[in-house]
Order: sequence, then structure tokens, then C-alpha cells
Amino acid sequence: MSDIEDFPKHLLPYRDQVDSLREVGRLFWERGWSVGTSSNYSVVVNRDPLQLLVTASGKHKGKLTRQDFVLVDGSGLPVLPEQPKSSAETLLHCLAAQDNSVGAVLHTHSVWSTVLSDRFAPQGGILLQGYEMLKGLSGVTTHEHAEWLPIFDNTQDIPELAQRVAANQQPDHQPMHHGYIIRRHGIYTWGADLDEAFRQIEIFEFLLECIGRSASM
Repeated sequence: MSDIEDFPKHLLPYRDQVDSLREVGRLFWERGWSVGTSSNYSVVVNRDPLQLLVTASGKHKGKLTRQDFVLVDGSGLPVLPEQPKSSAETLLHCLAAQDNSVGAVLHTHSVWSTVLSDRFAPQGGILLQGYEMLKGLSGVTTHEHAEWLPIFDNTQDIPELAQRVAANQQPDHQPMHHGYIIRRHGIYTWGADLDEAFRQIEIFEFLLECIGRSASM
């Protein structure tokens, strides 16, 4: 089977994005950040109207095939019939992508984000400050930067969770620039493109592991 024949017809215009997301899944699985069927990833493929290419529900992220993706609109609904079911958390991707500067959204389920989100939940978030690696986040130029990573309680009611995340983005809340954590669940982050979002997941995962290991010393 050729590369072209391997693609669902409606995904042919997005061949590069599909294969890039598959590679993200493979790398995150190898690092233990997206084991089993956990995690979900997306890229914006159209801005007006808003459309995203998102991973299908229940797929092993280390073994994603070219059939394991869904085209959805800005409300998280499938653009075309007879597609796989999209991730249960698609609405969270759509919420982030409403910002015109966001071109990709990534969500991981690592051990450190799961454990530390539980430990720091009473504070409402995790303060990342003084680490050189913070400069890997978009727009950060100094290790003196203070990054607040909000923590939201987990729920299976994704529209309700999306409302809480959206409310946290209002001016009267502490700024949420690069991502957030769902308690006992995992990290969400985004970027102008897939490379930037990938880099920011790496930065967050590194810093959370530093905090976790430091606390255990």
C-alpha cells in the first residue's frame, strides 16, 4: 500500500499533520508521558471556520495509525460523517484553539504531573520559578520568570471543565500563559505550531520532575 492509499480520503490534505502527530504520540509514549490510550493531541487545520485535526478516542498513542484522527469544528463536532469518535476532551482543544495564536494543543498523562497535581491541589496550582529551563517556554527570556500552572479538579463533565478553564482565562485571574494541569490526570499546553507545543510539554515535564525529585530528597 502506498503512502497515499494509506490515508483516509478526507485526510489527504493533512498528510503532514497526521504523520507529525503520530510521531508525537510515539515519542511521548516512549518517554512514559502517554501510555496506553491516555493523552490527546490536535493541530488547527483551518482558522475560518475553525477546524482541528484531533486524535481519535481510545487509541494507543505509541501505535497511532493514519486512520486514528478526526476532523472537528470549533465546537468539537465532527466535520464529516463516518469518522472515528474524537477524544472525549476535544472541547478543551477547541477552547485553546479559539486563540488565533494557537496552532496546536497537546495533552499528556505523565507520572509527575499526576502525582504533583494532587499534592499541590490545595494551593490551586504550581509555581515554577528560578529554573533556567523556563526559557524554553514561548516568550520567556529569563530564569527569574515565575510561571503559574493552574490545577483544575478532574471531572467527566468536559463542558463544565471547559467553562472553569475559560473562566480562569479572564483578566481577574492569575495569568495562564502556557498551560494547566487537571488533577490526577495530566498537562495541557499549546503553541503557535506543533513544534512549539511539543517543546513546552518537554519543559513542563522536566520542571515537574525536578520539583518531584527535589521533594523526595
